[in-house]
Amino acid sequence: MDIVGALGRDPPDREALPRWLAPLPEALEDVAFRFAWVIVLINLVGTAFGFWYYRFQFRELPVEMWPFIPDSPGATLLIAAALAAWALGRSSDTLTALAFFGNIKLGLWTPYVLAVFWPAFLAGNGPAMYAFLFVSHLGMVLQAFVLHRITDFPLKAVGIATAWYTVDLLMDYFVPVLGDVTHTSIPYADAEPWFTTTVLQVAAAGAVVLTVIPLFWALGTRIATLRPSAESDPRS
Repeated sequence: MDIVGALGRDPPDREALPRWLAPLPEALEDVAFRFAWVIVLINLVGTAFGFWYYRFQFRELPVEMWPFIPDSPGATLLIAAALAAWALGRSSDTLTALAFFGNIKLGLWTPYVLAVFWPAFLAGNGPAMYAFLFVSHLGMVLQAFVLHRITDFPLKAVGIATAWYTVDLLMDYFVPVLGDVTHTSIPYADAEPWFTTTVLQVAAAGAVVLTVIPLFWALGTRIATLRPSAESDPRS
């Protein structure tokens, strides 16, 4: 077995998408697919670390709410599963859409709150952990942008991903069914004033916006991939 067969597969075809939908260089995307199993392993290690990081929140909430607690490790687990499924020749549009939404949303939300609440996060985690959390989550965003190569984001898959991350948003900040809200622990009390609002509202505002952004990108990709066939159709 050659190295490509052991670590991944030859890259899938690349659609001619606008730069804002596919910002990574094609060569970098190709590397990601040729070394897919390496990326899967890295994400699984990140997932294990994330579950460890959330260990205290698991103890505080009932088991029924546990699926809504590990947001970032859940996203890295999804992209590991999506890339593994592709490497095994069993790609899933739904799994890939969930991974795209999760890695965009959590990959941007975490640096957002780290920057907004930086004094407490830096003091509580130390410079090394703070930098690791910041950079590793931005890496989640970058890897999400290779996924357009293995899905064209059909509406059913996008709908399922939108529904899941909307429910997760509600559980995190607004209407927990059991116990308390499940958002990632922030080193301030939720109700603590923050300028003209509260800490919880600042975190929630970012999460709301970052639930909409991957939806926009996914639908933009869907439209862009369909446009060539629509333009060639004499009925269009």
